[in-house]
Amino acid sequence: MHRWVNLSLLVLYPVSWFAPLMKAGLLPLFNLKEISVITGLQSLWGSDVFLALVVTVFALFAPYLKTIGLALIHWRLLSPRVEPVLALLGKLAMADIFLIALYITLAKGIGVGRLETAWGLYLFTACIVASLWVSFVTEQKRR
Repeated sequence: MHRWVNLSLLVLYPVSWFAPLMKAGLLPLFNLKEISVITGLQSLWGSDVFLALVVTVFALFAPYLKTIGLALIHWRLLSPRVEPVLALLGKLAMADIFLIALYITLAKGIGVGRLETAWGLYLFTACIVASLWVSFVTEQKRR
């Protein structure tokens, strides 16, 4: 089963990157603008290239490369000896969930404007957690 969950992540990750993570607006009376991983990255590339590069690695490349690596291990196309590298990629991928949660907490604490979490944040978090579960099951089966 963990093989199929992992393969589903190859589709769900890109969906979660375009799904709205949060809705933000300056004043409560105005419409809220949806922010996704991709729109956030687009904004970052225009203002802070280094931070955009770091977030791109954590939010896009790390989890996707880990998922591809695990799929290759599951189908015996890659040696299980690379699992420690994939575990590191998984830890990097979890770091961006922490950063998003921190930004939401800070923005709500400031009290300027309005910020609401959206379904994409839960989908993205579920993808990361599912990937951690797949990694755990893969490691247990190897022992």
